Amino acid sequence: MLDDYESNDLLHGEFAIIERHFKGITQQSGVLKGIGDDAAVIKPDAGLDLVVSTDSLLEGVHFPVGTRPKDLGRRAMCVNLSDMAAMGAKPRWFTVALSVPRDIAVEKWFAELSDGLSYIANQIDCALVGGDTTCGPLAITITVIGQVPSGAALRRDTAEVGDQIYVTGTLGDGAAALDMFSKGNTNSFCERLSEHFYAPRLRIESGLRLREIASSCIDISDGLVADLRHICFYSGVAAEIDCSLIPIHAHTKRNYPHHSLHWALSGGDDYQLCFTVPERATESLKKMIFEGHIDATRIGLITAGDGVNVIDSSKANTFTQEITDYSGYDHFA
Repeated sequence: MLDDYESNDLLHGEFAIIERHFKGITQQSGVLKGIGDDAAVIKPDAGLDLVVSTDSLLEGVHFPVGTRPKDLGRRAMCVNLSDMAAMGAKPRWFTVALSVPRDIAVEKWFAELSDGLSYIANQIDCALVGGDTTCGPLAITITVIGQVPSGAALRRDTAEVGDQIYVTGTLGDGAAALDMFSKGNTNSFCERLSEHFYAPRLRIESGLRLREIASSCIDISDGLVADLRHICFYSGVAAEIDCSLIPIHAHTKRNYPHHSLHWALSGGDDYQLCFTVPERATESLKKMIFEGHIDATRIGLITAGDGVNVIDSSKANTFTQEITDYSGYDHFA
C-alpha cells in the first residue's frame, strides 16, 4: 500500500487516492460492481467473446525518466488499446496496477495520472473497474478487456500465401521520438514526435473495420519486421516487403535521412497495425481507404516459406543485411 496506517477511516491513504482520482473514470453499462470491492463484476454482452490484454511499462525502459504523469497515463492506455485494435475488439473495461516511489506519491501526481488515463479512456468509452497500488520503482500495468463477435477476432496465425500486406499510418516516429528525448531537442517537429510517443493515434475503428476483410493482424510495437515475423511464424508462411513502399512521415525523413528507414523497419513504438488481406478483399479495402475510413498502405506480399525478406524495388536490389539487423525491440536483451 502507499501508506502504512492503522486508522479506521477507510478514506485514508491508498483508499482516499482511489476514491478521489480513479473511481470516476468512465461509467459504463456492463459493470455490475466496479471499484470499491475485492474484485470487479462485469457482464459481457450476449454472443460476444471477451478479449483480454495486459502490458507493463517500467520507468527508464518503456518511458523516459521524468515523464509527466499525465503523459504516462496517456501512453499506458494507448499501448494497451493497440492490442485491442489488432484483435478487432471494442475495449470495454480496464484495470490499473501502479508501483509508485514514495517521493512522488502525492495528490497532484495521482490527479495528473488520472487525467491522462481518463483523457484516452473517455474517447473510447472504456471504464476503469479496478486495480492496485503499492510503493516501489515507478511502473504501471494495465489490463484491458474488450469484446468481439463470437469467432470474429483478428489473429496472427491465419495469413495465407498470396495475401497482400498493409500497414496503417506512418512508421519510424516512435524510434525518432526516443532519439529526440535522448538528445533533449525541442522544436515543433519534436512536439509532434512527443505527442506521437505519448499518445499514438488509436486504431480501434480500423481494427473493427478490418474484421470484415483482413486475414490476419498484429500491432507494431517491437518493429515492423519483428512483428511481421510473428504472423509468418504462426501462419506457417513467409513475407516479402518492399522498403520503397513503407510509409514514413515527410518530417521524419527530412530530419533523419540516414535513420528513418531503419527505424521504420525495426524501431518499434509505432503502435500501428500490420495486417494481411486476401486478393478477394482488396477492392473492399481500397474503397475503405478512398472513403477515408482507414489510413493504410500496401507494403508487400505473403509468400511460401518462412521469415521476412526486405527488398528495395526502387533499386531492384534485395537487402544484404542479416535479418537480425531488423530484429526489433527485445524485452530480455
